[in-house]
Amino acid sequence: MVRGGPYASGQAVLDRAEKAFDALSREDWLEAFAAHARIGAPRPGDARGMAEQAGVASASAEERAALQDSNERYEARFGHVFLIRAAGLDTEQILLALRGRLGNPPERELELAAVQQREITRLRLEALLAK
Repeated sequence: MVRGGPYASGQAVLDRAEKAFDALSREDWLEAFAAHARIGAPRPGDARGMAEQAGVASASAEERAALQDSNERYEARFGHVFLIRAAGLDTEQILLALRGRLGNPPERELELAAVQQREITRLRLEALLAK
């Protein structure tokens, strides 16, 4: 993306990001996933991550335990962190998605996680472009 700039517009940046995603390998996706904190456990001091996961900030102790358990099961099954565009979602919605995706075949789950990574990146790019 950096080598392709400067870009004529914000839309050109977003379009280039989509093309870059299309060229990513499985290993590239896994590297991108590894940069994310667990859902329900944003890294301390990560204001952006905390804002994106604001829907789980008020989770009950029971919900936090369920998120932790489901995250652990997901990571054991798929070998990477559970990704979801959490902005605007509450704990119940996230848990429902997490539990539902646990039954996916690994290759399907990689595809779904990649779609979520694309959405997260687009939200972040749009926020940067709005500044």
